[in-house]
Amino acid sequence: IIPYARGRVRSLPLEQCAHEAQTLAEAGYQEIVLTGIEISSWGQDLGGSLTLIDAVEAICRAVPAHIRVRLGSLEPRTITPEFCRRAAALPNLCPHFHLSMQSGCDSVLARMNRKYDSERYYESVRLLNEAYETPGITTDLIVGFPGETEEEFQQTLAFIRRCAFSAMHIFPYSRRPGTPADGMPGQILNSVKEDRAHRAQQAALEMEAAYLDRWVGRTVPVLFEEERDGLWRGHTTRYSEVAAPSGENLHNQLRQVYITGRAGNTLQGELCEGQEK
Repeated sequence: IIPYARGRVRSLPLEQCAHEAQTLAEAGYQEIVLTGIEISSWGQDLGGSLTLIDAVEAICRAVPAHIRVRLGSLEPRTITPEFCRRAAALPNLCPHFHLSMQSGCDSVLARMNRKYDSERYYESVRLLNEAYETPGITTDLIVGFPGETEEEFQQTLAFIRRCAFSAMHIFPYSRRPGTPADGMPGQILNSVKEDRAHRAQQAALEMEAAYLDRWVGRTVPVLFEEERDGLWRGHTTRYSEVAAPSGENLHNQLRQVYITGRAGNTLQGELCEGQEK
């Protein structure tokens, strides 16, 4: 239902993007997230040839080098060789990319009226892995879309494993009155949707654990946010959560952390003064 509710694209002008980022940095914020209804469409209503990467460059250059800039959800076709070349040249742009997916099966994507197929999606994943060392690539998945067969779901399971996501959000399809999907035949039983969501979640957790384990024994910068259960918690540039003990108030502090292990989907670490390796 979202496309019917959000209206036309409205882009914040380039100069205003840079100015707002600069104002936030001056106010003490250590990380700025570029978000909106559909940020991949930024610039389409401004005339000329401006695209999202132009806004990203302007924002990254408007703030000090230590201020993190993170992208919100992206349409996968945003990721092109030129986008990756320009993005990778920005040292304060977080190497974390959330690419909207919804399904890894082409026939389901077609029924969803998506403008990409699985191969184009995987091309984005490949380009990011070539441009960055161990980027964080996350996504959303909807299971149980009308008409989804077990074979189609298995294709999606195989596809997400091929992409090796660092983390995933998984949702069972939910009917929304007034949408084309609401009137489609082959509505899936809730019990089947729940089972598929569980199986997809298991695969996602396995991939997330494998991704996080790659960071054990390394030193990474962590922006700390809050203390919970006796540990200070924050995120790496790749959006992995890190927990570390400290008697200091680490809120809004960017510190180097040596990663000692993993507990579930959270990395465990110790404060240090090293540089990211």
